[in-house]
Amino acid sequence: MILALCAAASTPLSAQDLTAGARSFNKCRACHQVGETAKNTVGPVLNGLFGREAGKVEGYTYSAANKASGITWDEAVFAEYIKDPRAKVPGTKMIFAGIKNEQEIKDLTAFIKQYDKDGKKL
Repeated sequence: MILALCAAASTPLSAQDLTAGARSFNKCRACHQVGETAKNTVGPVLNGLFGREAGKVEGYTYSAANKASGITWDEAVFAEYIKDPRAKVPGTKMIFAGIKNEQEIKDLTAFIKQYDKDGKKL
């Protein structure tokens, strides 16, 4: 029992939950895709998002604001952006109310991060 309590105590409360992230991605799915068969639709594919410069997915037509944003996607930038895309990049085409819950953002980030640029799970 002591071992179980110690194991539970060592588990971070803010750990990412891929299942919760997948549920959160359902909010994104109307415009974005991930995975090996992902295609640009209303929004660009999100495979390999982290480390990529904004406005650089081949075959997707970005807003001038997005292309000129100077953003390179990382966890902090994504967290700020997903809370209110139009506040982070005024003039973006992305119409989305945002996700405000910090844990949901962490879960969503973990879900998206599992896909490399080719849509394969890491």
